[in-house]
Parts: sequence; structure tokens; C-alpha cells
Amino acid sequence: MSDAEIRRTQSHLIGAAGHSLLRRAWTPPHPERALLLVHGYGEHSGRYEHVGTWFASRGSAVHAYDQQGHGRSEGPRGHVRRFGDLLDDLERLRQATASEHPGLPLYLLGHSMGGLVVTAFACERQPRVAGAVTSGAALALAQGVARGRLLAARLLRRLAPRLAFPAGLDLDGLSRDPEVVRAYVEDPLVHDRVTLSLGAELSAAIARTARSAARVKLPMLMLHGEDDTLCPARGTREFFAGLETKGSALRVYPGLRHEIFNEPERESVFRDVLEWLQDAPGRA
Repeated sequence: MSDAEIRRTQSHLIGAAGHSLLRRAWTPPHPERALLLVHGYGEHSGRYEHVGTWFASRGSAVHAYDQQGHGRSEGPRGHVRRFGDLLDDLERLRQATASEHPGLPLYLLGHSMGGLVVTAFACERQPRVAGAVTSGAALALAQGVARGRLLAARLLRRLAPRLAFPAGLDLDGLSRDPEVVRAYVEDPLVHDRVTLSLGAELSAAIARTARSAARVKLPMLMLHGEDDTLCPARGTREFFAGLETKGSALRVYPGLRHEIFNEPERESVFRDVLEWLQDAPGRA
């Protein structure tokens, strides 16, 4: 399928907390499935143009959105009142995507913080989707994250929930491709601020979700780069070990860093995802 045949659209949807959320879509003429993508912390759906195009050209209607406080969506940067608001937003996007593609199997795809959101959604909401894919999911804290700092965030958020501080991400840990890192640094829609509320909510959600794999009722494909220093692969491995759903699969890629969709080997990763989507047993 040629690039020109893919229909690209942007729209807005009101999220659970009243924020206007930017939506993007890459739609082929005759889609076989729908794919709803959830981006990671500090970034936005526009960074997934190559992902949307690749999967749309192979039969997937790809939808994505900027999470609240990110990209071109409303909300204080790097802030959330409660983690459940992110799950509520995802449910609204799930409903909207499903209504636009009746009869097609719908899959979720979450990266990093988006992978945590998708995994928690599967654990806590038992959503009507055919399956879920995660990439570098935030299911374990990285080495060097101070426990005392997390405790302080939980205590201080009551006084100043919107107080923000630098996330301090190791940018070299994103990808081995220097152009990916350069584009990330120069992207005006990328931010590196996290509020006390978001920090506390994420750490609590990681701890809660990591021990809830047995609650998942849908097949999952869990992907991770072995050399991911931002979200350790052990979180994905340990969660996958607790999954009981037929058709679930784990892929850990030696040498790849956090953004496996932006590594030089991205094409082989995409093909692994597509193969799983074509064979996944789940239907909703």
C-alpha cells in the first residue's frame, strides 16, 4: 500500500477530567484491525508517525492521543490528579475508537508510562479489547531511584501537588540512534517536568500493577529492550511470569535500549508485533 492511500486525521476528545485531548489517526482504505497507541511520559503521539504509517500500510487503523498534560492536549505539564484519570481517558479513547471501527478487533499498544497505563487498564478494568502490546513498560523502578525521594513526594504532594521538578531522564538510554536523541531534545512538545502528584501516583501504580498479572483476562505481547536503563526489563519479565492468558508472549531484545520502536532494528520489532496481531487468539 502506498503512503498516499493512508488517511491521516487529527481531532479532539474531552477526557475524563475535562481536558481536551488531541487525537491522531492513520487509516488504510480497508483496515483489518484497529490499534490504539498510548505514548510514554514527557512525549506525545506525534513521535509515532513512523509507527502509525508502518502499521496502517499493513492493514491496521492506528489511533493515538496525547495524554493529559502532554503534547497538544490540555492539562498542567507532567501532572495528573490521580492515576485513575489516565485509565479513564484511555477508556474514552477505547470507546471512540471501537465506535469508529465496528466489527474490527481492537488492540492496545502502550510504550513506557503508556505501557504501565495499558497494563494497569488490563488489570483493573478488564477492557473489551482483543489484546494488548507493551513496549518498555514502566513496571519496575530504575536503579538509582531514591526511595527516600519517592517517600518525600508522597508526603509533600498533599501540600503542593503541582510542584514540579526535572525528571532527569538518561537521554542516551532512549536509543542507540543519535538522531532519535537529537530530535527528542529539540522537540518543543517534549517536556522533562514531573509534579509531586504524578511522581507519587506513578510509583504507587507501578507497585500495584506489578503484582496484579493474574487479574489480566486478555492476551498480551510484552516487548522490552535488554539494555533499557529507564524502565528495567525485569519489570516486564516478572509481570509476564504471572500472566495466565493463552496467547501471551514475551520478547526481550538484546542490545536494544528503551525506545525499541526507534532503534536501528525497529523494522524487525514491528514485524514481531504484526505477526502477533495476526495470530492473537483474543477477539472483542
